[in-house]
Amino acid sequence: MLLTPPEADAVEARIGALEARTGVEVVTAVVGRSDAYPEIPWKAFALGVVFAALVVVALDYLQPEWAGAHATWLNLAPVLVAGAVSALAAPVVPEYGRLYLDHVRSAREVRQYAQAMFVDRRLFRTRARNGVLVLASLYERHVEIVADIGFDRRVDAAAWASVIDAMMPRLREARPAAALLVAVERIEVLLVERGFVGNAGGGELANRPIDGEGAQ
Repeated sequence: MLLTPPEADAVEARIGALEARTGVEVVTAVVGRSDAYPEIPWKAFALGVVFAALVVVALDYLQPEWAGAHATWLNLAPVLVAGAVSALAAPVVPEYGRLYLDHVRSAREVRQYAQAMFVDRRLFRTRARNGVLVLASLYERHVEIVADIGFDRRVDAAAWASVIDAMMPRLREARPAAALLVAVERIEVLLVERGFVGNAGGGELANRPIDGEGAQ
């Protein structure tokens, strides 16, 4: 689990207070990742091979007496080993694997994951079409907000982006619960400013944060 029970309790309670005040339906989610990114180990392997090859070439240049009958194998072995170690490390060490992440692609994957979750969990089935999903994807360090059509005329993309911006420092610190709490607080302030009041529903969607590994 990515949230401890006390953290999930705190987010759930805060969402309940928001919904009572504004009448909207807020769903929060935190997932480990939004895609498997199978290309990352190959990128890591390639970089490991290139780096090791450069080291071998430099050593051969600095130590020409290494040349001999087994020079080819002595040069090839460390190159392949370095590539393999790099490829194996990328999937299991997030900080290292993230170096090979295409940020344009990862943002697109998180967006698609959030949209699919919104549909799969039928978050559009509120009476006032006022459901909103806030999804934080930890591996990509990216947040997406998917809002139903009930917000279209009063909350624009820039307003939702301001909520995401407020969340990002906590997400970069690997504090997803704190990021979600900031999101709920900012959304409440935003919706009150835009005239949402607690008479348009509430209680139609679960307030407990969705907590899962995400894509495998």
